[in-house]
Amino acid sequence: MTAKFNDIMAALQAGKYAPIYVLCGEEPYYTDRVFEFIAANALDEMAREFDQQLIYGRDLSGADIAPVISAARGYAMMGGRKVIIVREAQAVKKWEALDAYLNAIMEQTVLVLCYNGKPDKRQNIWKRVMEHPQVVWLQSDKLRDYEVEKWITAYIADFKKEHPELQIDPKVAPLLADHLGTDLSAIVGALDKLIAGRPEGVNTIDAALVERNIGISKDFNIMELQAALIRGDIVKANRIAQYFASSKDHPMIREMAPLYTFFSNLLMYHYMPIKAPAVVARELGINPYFVKDYEMAARRYPAGKTFLIVGYLRETDARLKGINNPSARDADLWKELIYRIMH
Repeated sequence: MTAKFNDIMAALQAGKYAPIYVLCGEEPYYTDRVFEFIAANALDEMAREFDQQLIYGRDLSGADIAPVISAARGYAMMGGRKVIIVREAQAVKKWEALDAYLNAIMEQTVLVLCYNGKPDKRQNIWKRVMEHPQVVWLQSDKLRDYEVEKWITAYIADFKKEHPELQIDPKVAPLLADHLGTDLSAIVGALDKLIAGRPEGVNTIDAALVERNIGISKDFNIMELQAALIRGDIVKANRIAQYFASSKDHPMIREMAPLYTFFSNLLMYHYMPIKAPAVVARELGINPYFVKDYEMAARRYPAGKTFLIVGYLRETDARLKGINNPSARDADLWKELIYRIMH
């Protein structure tokens, strides 16, 4: 039975454990949190020594799940719950014993299968597992680039519920999203470092604090480049682009993604019949703080020019991927792109 992370955690925190968990997907942040909670809380410290087993799929003889299922059928030595965790379950090739186990699941056993990647749902075994009412299935997929900023904003909003005194500069979320990519563990680590590492008495997390703690320049980042383009500051725009081109931490193909999103949204903004800030924020899915950027950019870049800019960005993306670009370097492509956008 497919479940959501928050629902799974709520049940676990209430002491409600399912007989089988399948934790799979390419983004380990959520699946690891479920696995770690079960490993730390399903049994008390003494019971863990006797009734909790950690098994690696690669260590199973013949890549057969049968020994795990045999252990799952056994009774707990301490007379309560038994926990069996299989890491790297994707290494298992023979699942017949699990198929049989679904017909007679041991209620006092918690079997956790941690599967890196996605099981082949076309196979009968996984169809049965997903549909079984006693199985909790969590598939955690990687975020797409355009989803990261919203995820960071939501994470901060949840944290602020318990710490209302904390203030976050709206620029921090896109700054971290651009620098850290889609790795949620890295993002959470950076956010926790920012929150825990701020000086005593400082309750505002801004770009300067990010630079001190994470090493992301407050002056040379995609948000500053975007701001320079909005203001028409060609000198600063080129300076930032040159910095990107000289740094391995700022691949052009990654840095262009937020620009493409911004100008695509700007094109939508031009044709919105109602441009009230609340409406714009809702329709574009952005923080209301950034509506003023679209208002300013719309004055500098009319709809026709914005349409051309979106085309320039697409063309540059294709050239970065080797299409019609035999030798141009990132520095050359940045210089050309900035010129075409601003002229």
